[in-house]
Amino acid sequence: MTQPTTKPRGVKKSAIGLVTSDKMAKTRRVEVPRLVRHSRYSKYLKRRTVCHAHDENNISRAGDTVEIMETRPISKTKSWRIVRVVSRGVAGAASDELPGAEPER
Repeated sequence: MTQPTTKPRGVKKSAIGLVTSDKMAKTRRVEVPRLVRHSRYSKYLKRRTVCHAHDENNISRAGDTVEIMETRPISKTKSWRIVRVVSRGVAGAASDELPGAEPER
Protein backbone atom coordinates (compact mmCIF):
# COMPACT_ATOMS: atom_id res chain seq x y z
CA MET A 1 0.00 0.00 0.00
CA THR A 2 1.45 3.36 -0.99
CA GLN A 3 0.93 6.54 0.91
CA PRO A 4 -0.63 9.46 -0.94
CA THR A 5 1.88 12.10 -1.91
CA THR A 6 1.08 15.70 -1.20
CA LYS A 7 2.68 18.70 -2.76
CA PRO A 8 4.42 20.97 -0.27
CA ARG A 9 2.75 24.32 0.06
CA GLY A 10 4.67 27.39 -0.97
CA VAL A 11 5.47 30.26 1.31
CA LYS A 12 2.56 32.69 1.42
CA LYS A 13 3.11 36.42 1.13
CA SER A 14 2.44 38.59 4.13
CA ALA A 15 2.39 42.35 4.59
CA ILE A 16 1.67 44.99 7.23
CA GLY A 17 -0.75 47.76 6.35
CA LEU A 18 -3.28 50.28 7.60
CA VAL A 19 -7.03 49.59 7.68
CA THR A 20 -8.71 52.45 5.83
CA SER A 21 -12.28 51.15 5.64
CA ASP A 22 -14.34 48.88 7.87
CA LYS A 23 -17.77 49.54 6.37
CA MET A 24 -18.18 46.09 4.80
CA ALA A 25 -19.18 42.99 6.76
CA LYS A 26 -16.16 40.70 7.38
CA THR A 27 -14.07 42.68 4.88
CA ARG A 28 -11.47 45.38 5.48
CA ARG A 29 -9.73 47.66 3.00
CA VAL A 30 -6.01 47.63 3.84
CA GLU A 31 -3.41 49.94 2.31
CA VAL A 32 0.15 48.65 2.21
CA PRO A 33 2.70 51.46 1.63
CA ARG A 34 5.95 50.99 -0.28
CA LEU A 35 8.78 53.14 -1.62
CA VAL A 36 9.72 53.06 -5.30
CA ARG A 37 12.86 54.62 -6.72
CA HIS A 38 12.37 56.88 -9.75
CA SER A 39 14.41 55.58 -12.68
CA ARG A 40 15.74 58.93 -13.86
CA TYR A 41 15.84 61.16 -10.79
CA SER A 42 16.60 58.50 -8.14
CA LYS A 43 14.06 60.09 -5.83
CA TYR A 44 11.99 57.73 -3.69
CA LEU A 45 8.25 57.98 -4.25
CA LYS A 46 5.49 56.76 -1.95
CA ARG A 47 3.16 54.24 -3.53
CA ARG A 48 0.45 52.11 -1.98
CA THR A 49 -1.21 48.80 -2.72
CA VAL A 50 -4.86 48.40 -1.78
CA CYS A 51 -5.95 44.94 -0.64
CA HIS A 52 -9.33 43.69 0.49
CA ALA A 53 -8.79 41.37 3.45
CA HIS A 54 -11.12 38.90 5.15
CA ASP A 55 -11.78 39.59 8.84
CA GLU A 56 -13.96 36.73 10.12
CA ASN A 57 -14.71 38.17 13.58
CA ASN A 58 -14.70 41.89 12.68
CA ILE A 59 -11.88 42.55 15.18
CA SER A 60 -10.13 45.37 13.28
CA ARG A 61 -11.33 48.94 12.89
CA ALA A 62 -10.37 51.86 10.66
CA GLY A 63 -6.99 53.25 11.67
CA ASP A 64 -5.59 49.94 12.96
CA THR A 65 -2.30 48.53 11.71
CA VAL A 66 -2.76 44.89 10.76
CA GLU A 67 -0.76 41.98 9.38
CA ILE A 68 -2.35 40.31 6.35
CA MET A 69 -1.51 37.04 4.62
CA GLU A 70 -2.25 35.79 1.13
CA THR A 71 -4.94 33.10 0.90
CA ARG A 72 -7.17 31.38 -1.63
CA PRO A 73 -9.69 33.67 -3.37
CA ILE A 74 -12.61 34.22 -1.01
CA SER A 75 -14.59 36.49 -3.32
CA LYS A 76 -14.06 38.54 -6.48
CA THR A 77 -11.78 41.05 -4.74
CA LYS A 78 -10.69 39.24 -1.54
CA SER A 79 -7.60 37.06 -1.61
CA TRP A 80 -6.01 38.19 1.69
CA ARG A 81 -6.93 37.54 5.32
CA ILE A 82 -6.10 39.41 8.52
CA VAL A 83 -3.70 37.45 10.72
CA ARG A 84 -3.44 39.83 13.67
CA VAL A 85 -3.88 43.41 14.75
CA VAL A 86 -0.40 44.88 15.24
CA SER A 87 -1.54 48.12 16.88
CA ARG A 88 -4.79 49.89 17.51
CA GLY A 89 -5.35 53.22 15.81
CA VAL A 90 -6.82 56.35 17.27
CA ALA A 91 -10.62 56.28 17.05
CA GLY A 92 -11.77 58.31 14.06
CA ALA A 93 -8.25 58.78 12.67
CA ALA A 94 -9.17 57.47 9.22
CA SER A 95 -12.36 59.49 8.84
CA ASP A 96 -12.93 61.89 5.97
CA GLU A 97 -13.33 64.91 8.22
CA LEU A 98 -10.69 67.61 8.16
CA PRO A 99 -8.87 68.16 11.44
CA GLY A 100 -10.11 71.27 13.22
CA ALA A 101 -13.21 71.60 11.03
CA GLU A 102 -16.46 72.19 12.83
CA PRO A 103 -19.36 69.84 12.11
CA GLU A 104 -22.32 71.26 10.21
CA ARG A 105 -25.41 72.07 12.23
